[in-house]
Amino acid sequence: MDFFLIQLFIFLTAAAIAVPVAKKLGLGSVLGYLLAGIIIGPFGFSLIGDVEDIMHFTEFGVVMMLFLVGLELKPSILWQMKTPIFGMGGSQVVLTTLLISGLALFFIPWQQALAIGLIVALSSTAIVLQTLKEKGLLNTPQGKSIFSVLLFQDLAVIPMLAIFPLLATLDILGSSAQESAFFDIHALPGYLQLIITLMAIAFVLIVGKYASRPIFRAIAKTGVREIFVGTALALVVGISLLMTLVGLSPALGTFLAGVVLAESEYRHELESDIEPFKGLLLGVFFITIGANLNFTLIGENILLIGGLVFALISFKWIALILTSIMFKMPKKERALFAIALAQGGEFAFVLFQFSKSNGVLPNDLIEPLISAVAISMFLAPLLFMAYDKFAKTEDREDTKEQDEIEPDSHKVIIAGFGRLGIDLGRFLISAGIRPVIIDYNAGHVDTLRKFGFEVYYGDITRPDLLESAGASEAELLIITIKDIEKSKRLIELAKKHYPNLKIAVNAYDRISSYEIMDLGVNAVRLETFGSAINLGEDALKLIGYDPYEAYKMGRLFKKKDGEILPFLYESSKKDFQNYIFTYQKHNEDLEKLIKIDINSDELEELDKAWTAKNPEK
Repeated sequence: MDFFLIQLFIFLTAAAIAVPVAKKLGLGSVLGYLLAGIIIGPFGFSLIGDVEDIMHFTEFGVVMMLFLVGLELKPSILWQMKTPIFGMGGSQVVLTTLLISGLALFFIPWQQALAIGLIVALSSTAIVLQTLKEKGLLNTPQGKSIFSVLLFQDLAVIPMLAIFPLLATLDILGSSAQESAFFDIHALPGYLQLIITLMAIAFVLIVGKYASRPIFRAIAKTGVREIFVGTALALVVGISLLMTLVGLSPALGTFLAGVVLAESEYRHELESDIEPFKGLLLGVFFITIGANLNFTLIGENILLIGGLVFALISFKWIALILTSIMFKMPKKERALFAIALAQGGEFAFVLFQFSKSNGVLPNDLIEPLISAVAISMFLAPLLFMAYDKFAKTEDREDTKEQDEIEPDSHKVIIAGFGRLGIDLGRFLISAGIRPVIIDYNAGHVDTLRKFGFEVYYGDITRPDLLESAGASEAELLIITIKDIEKSKRLIELAKKHYPNLKIAVNAYDRISSYEIMDLGVNAVRLETFGSAINLGEDALKLIGYDPYEAYKMGRLFKKKDGEILPFLYESSKKDFQNYIFTYQKHNEDLEKLIKIDINSDELEELDKAWTAKNPEK
C-alpha cells in the first residue's frame, strides 16, 4: 500500500509541476504530461516502477472519455452525422490501411501487414480532443470533421478485435489471449461466443435505456451527491468489466451506454460528475506514454524507428488529405484536419498487445512499432503548435480555474458576455438591474473587468456553477452563448432544476431559434434581427424616405415577422421543401401586408407617440 501511495504521489506531483510549466511555455497540457512521464520514467530519474501495469489502469481514462463522448451523441445526432462518420471516417481508415499495408508487404507477410495497417490507421482520441478543446476548435467545421473521423476509428476497434484472430500466423501457448478475462470465451464454440457477445451488448443497451433512469432517480432523491458520483463510476466500471469478460473493448461498451443515456434527464449530472475522474486518469495515461518510451531500443534502432515515425505520419497525412479532397472540404480546413489525425492512437497499445496474444504479430516487430506510435503521439502537440505558427485561428479560449461567485440576490443571470451580452448588460444596469454575468472566455473576462463590469469566469453549464450564480432565487436567465449546443444544454439543465426560472435566449439564426423553441423557453430573439431593421431604417432615410415613414415600416416589419414566426416554426418540423415554400409565401404576404397597413389606422397609436415628442408641431 505504501508503495502504491508513493507511486501515486510521484505521478500527481509530476503532473502538477510539468503541466503548468508546459502551458506557460505554450506547449499545452498533453505535451506537459508526456514530458513529465519521460522525466520520472525508467529512462529519466526512474522514479516509477512497472509502467505497463500502470498503463492498463490508466487506460480506464480513455474508457471514461468515450462514455462522455457517447453522452454527447443522441441517436438522432448520430444518424444526422452518418455521412461524415461513416463516409469520411471509413475512407480515412481504408486509405491509411491500404497505403501502410502496401508498404509493409515488401517486408512481412500480408496478414501482419494488414494488422499493422489497421492498427496505425487509428489516431489518438485523447490527445486530439483534449487539444482541440483547449484551443477552442472543437465546434468549428474542422473540429467536427476531426471528431467524426475519431468516432469512426473508435467504433472500428470492435471489428478489428474480431478480425485479428483470423490473421494469426504464429503459434501461441496456453490461454494468454484472454489472460485478463475472468474466463476464456474463445474456448467456447463459435456460436456460443457470438450469442454471449450479443447478449452482453443487449444487456448494456437495456440497462442504459430502462434500468438506469429509475436507479438514478431514486439516488437523486436522496440529495447526496457523492452517492450519485459513486453510482456513475460503478456504472462505467461495471460495463467495462462486462465487456472485458466477453472479450470486447470496454470502450465500446461504455460508449454504447453513453449514447443510450444521452436521452436521459441525468445526462448533465453524469458528465459533470465523471469529467474530473476522466481528466485525472487521462493525465496519468499520458504520463505513462511518456514513461513507456524505450530510449535504449530507440537509440539502438534510431534509423529504423525514425523511419517508421516518418512513414506513419507521412502516409496518414496523405490519406487524410485525399479524404478531405474526396469530401470537398474547404482548402483552408484541410491542413488542420490532416495534422490533427496524423499520429498513432492509444488503442494501438491495446491492439498490439491483443495481436501478440493471438499470434498475429511477433514481439520483435511490435516493440519498434510501439515506440514509433508513442513518438508520433508525443509529436502530435508539436504538430499543432507548428500549425498555430503558420495559420491563424479564431475564438481561442484561455483556461483557468472558475471564479468563486459572491452570494447575492440577483434577479437576472446573463450567460455569455460577448458583443451582444455587453450591450444587454449595459442596458439592464442603466435600468437599475445588476445581473450576475458569467462568461467562459478568460481573456475576455479580464478585459471586461478593466472596464468596470462585474463578470465571473466559468462554465455555466456546470450544475454547481449555475447554483452558485443564484439560479434558485433568480427570476430570469438570459443566454447569449454563441454555441447553440451549449445553449441547449444550459436550457435543459435550468428547466430541469429550476422550473420557475424564466429563460430568454439569443439565437444565432432562424434554424437555431427553432431548435431552442423546441425546448419551451420564454423568449427567443435572433441575434442580428434588431440591428438589421435599424440599419434598414437608416438605409431608407439615406435614399430619401421620410424618417417617420422609415420608422413605421420598420415597426410593421417587426410586428408582422413576429406573427409569421410560429407558422415558420411549425413548417420547419416538416420536410425542407415545405419550409422553403412557406418561407417564400410568407415573404410575399409580408410585402403585401406592409403596403396595405402602412396607410391604415393600425399605427394610430404609433403616430400619436411620434408626434407626442414634438408637441409644438
